[in-house]
Amino acid sequence: MESIHPNRQVMAFIFILVLVHVWSEPTIRYSIMEETESGSFVARLAKDLGLKSGDLRTRSARVVSDDYKQRLLLDPETGDLLLREKLDREELCASVDPCVLHFQVSLEKPMQYYQGELLIQDINDHSPEFPDREMLLKIRENSQPGTLLPLNLAQDLDVGSNGLQEYTVNPNSHFHVLTRNNSEGRKYPELVQDRALDREEQAELSLTLTALDGGSPPRSGTAMVRILILDINDNAPEFVKTPYEVQVLESSPPDSEVLTVLAQDADAGNFGRVSYGLFQASDEVQQTFSINEITGEIRLKKGLDFEKIKSYHVKIEATDGGGLSGKGAVLIEVVDVNDNAPELTISSLTSSVPENAPETVISISRVGDRDSGENGKVICSIPETLPFILKSTFKNFYTLVTESPLDRESRAEYNITITVSDMGTPRLTTQHTITVQVSDINDNAPAFTQTSYTLFVQENNSPALHIGTISATDSDSGSNAHITYSLLPTHDSHLPITSLVSINAENGQLFALRALDYEALQSFEFLVGATDQGSPALSSQALVRVQVLDANDNVPFVLYPLQNASAPFTELLPKAAEPGYLVTKVVAVDRDSGQNAWLSFQLLKATEPGLFSVWAHNGEVRTSRLLSDRDAPKHRLLLLVKDNGDPPRSASVTLHVLLVDGFSQPYLPVLEVARDPTQDEDLLTLYLVIALASVSSLFLLSVLLFVGVRLCRRARATSVGGCSLSEGHFPGHLVDVSGDGTLSQSYQYEVCLRGDSGTGEFKFLKPMIPNFLLQDPGREINESPHCRDSFVFS
Repeated sequence: MESIHPNRQVMAFIFILVLVHVWSEPTIRYSIMEETESGSFVARLAKDLGLKSGDLRTRSARVVSDDYKQRLLLDPETGDLLLREKLDREELCASVDPCVLHFQVSLEKPMQYYQGELLIQDINDHSPEFPDREMLLKIRENSQPGTLLPLNLAQDLDVGSNGLQEYTVNPNSHFHVLTRNNSEGRKYPELVQDRALDREEQAELSLTLTALDGGSPPRSGTAMVRILILDINDNAPEFVKTPYEVQVLESSPPDSEVLTVLAQDADAGNFGRVSYGLFQASDEVQQTFSINEITGEIRLKKGLDFEKIKSYHVKIEATDGGGLSGKGAVLIEVVDVNDNAPELTISSLTSSVPENAPETVISISRVGDRDSGENGKVICSIPETLPFILKSTFKNFYTLVTESPLDRESRAEYNITITVSDMGTPRLTTQHTITVQVSDINDNAPAFTQTSYTLFVQENNSPALHIGTISATDSDSGSNAHITYSLLPTHDSHLPITSLVSINAENGQLFALRALDYEALQSFEFLVGATDQGSPALSSQALVRVQVLDANDNVPFVLYPLQNASAPFTELLPKAAEPGYLVTKVVAVDRDSGQNAWLSFQLLKATEPGLFSVWAHNGEVRTSRLLSDRDAPKHRLLLLVKDNGDPPRSASVTLHVLLVDGFSQPYLPVLEVARDPTQDEDLLTLYLVIALASVSSLFLLSVLLFVGVRLCRRARATSVGGCSLSEGHFPGHLVDVSGDGTLSQSYQYEVCLRGDSGTGEFKFLKPMIPNFLLQDPGREINESPHCRDSFVFS
């Protein structure tokens, strides 16, 4: 494969292993040079996995590094693996060679995992460096040629061929340098004495030590070596124990004591005085430990981290006053403590789940702990009360799935806390909360607040009057809970619901489309439907009953006596009538109901006040006293028929009463329908004057006719039997007759007129057909042979 880097020769070492698509943790391997710029091409990952470039997007491909940092990028469009940042091999791996960055590639639908390794190749970007720019050696003057003098080694952060390869010293006649490998495989210089030394001839020598690496071009570092020639000191210091071994907790604070070393020198005086120091110490050792030159006490300079370095091999040196030295070693083992909380990485997350979905993957998590042993073992859990389960799928990977279909109406949101705990003492815990929304489906039909509604409407309402509101609720959400209302078709073809009421589809408000008439329609019912906007839509229905309330919109109607005839009605009253004599009965009805139909009767005006009275509860007109000769022969009565509505409505009735001596004397009909009472009084006075003038002449004739009138009266009573008058009794001051006034039922009445009179005078009313036969108000009724006109009242 190819990689973008200016050094084309080095790129020839880059290799790739094709990913094997199996579940037994296949490994793909790539290589790249360190210090490659971010965004550089690493590999054609999709091609190596045998996938199309678009599959990485559709299968939600993720790349996760083992060092918990996102150092690589995956281009889902091209399928290329790219660098997210510039990589420094020395920072990532220090002296470890080879330097491999481990990563994982995860795919969903179906779920697959691939292990990957990215080899970071070293470039020669560091020069060898000596810890000290100057080294001081003290050599006894009696040292023999071939004496070996170890020197401090140089540090080169590069590895392999780019690392330190050899040491050289400037040409001189006394020494040359050898390059050797220590037990750790590191190269160090050793100075070799070529000839004997003479302190008196030359007490000090200065040499230039050069360290060379194997890069191309090579890099180098130098240090000055000063050699002091000493007098003879034949005993070198020796450590009482070597190597020293000690364990130190990684939680030990800086400046804490590690151990104290001890070296002894058999010489006396200055040659037996020992000083301590670190020998051939690496930068990490020098930054971590310090040694007291006098006491040999080793202390920490900074905190330890077991996860980075688990042990140290520290070389120490004891030097006496004569320049002789002894070497020792200290093995320091770092003991792990549970100082790292478990880590949880969410690599895939689904934030919304349909409520009817079966087992669904919510998230994919990767867990780990930087500690070791029991401190590094982790357990992962979620609360048991939630309808979710956590499954371990593959090497520290967990999937969170639904245990069963969810119900949004019971709970629309879940906050799931994933808890990761290690097994250390004390236990450390990491928690991560995932919010899962349960999306709605249309699984609930609208529900009315009532199974049936009863609405009351006053008759004669204005069109478009709001008569009531129905309401339904839907426990779903969104469009699944948006309800529209409608009128359902009725099976009664005689009830045009759509012309009576309408409904607001959005809020369920009902309106009357036209004015209602209680006398025509007292109540009706219909069905309304509530439908949501889900797919498929769900609906329900409710029954609505509308009761029309009666209003006092009908005036009482007088059945008897009729007030629209061409000639006025005249009632005959014998002069011999006793007090309480029934003159006539006013019959009236009211099409309203309830108290609006309760009728009362009142006498407003009479020609002779005090002569007549009317019963308020049944309309019977009776005499109040005995008649006298001074009473006028004709009387006009004005009656008021009033209902009990609010406000009350009334009708007037005019009655004409003619006083007769029995029923044999002829009488003249009253031609005026309405006459001024003062005119009647004038005419009565005129008639009285004429009567008094002729009374003498007629006295004898009256005596003779008296007997004839009595006989004629009896004969006429028998001849009138063809039309009988039935008078009803209406108790109480006001009588409720279910909307029919003073009549107890709805009847068809026949008005009987005298056949031998041209005045069309009312004689009586007779019910012709019972109430249950009056289904068709317009039905014609055959005329009775005894009656001239018929009227229907209901």
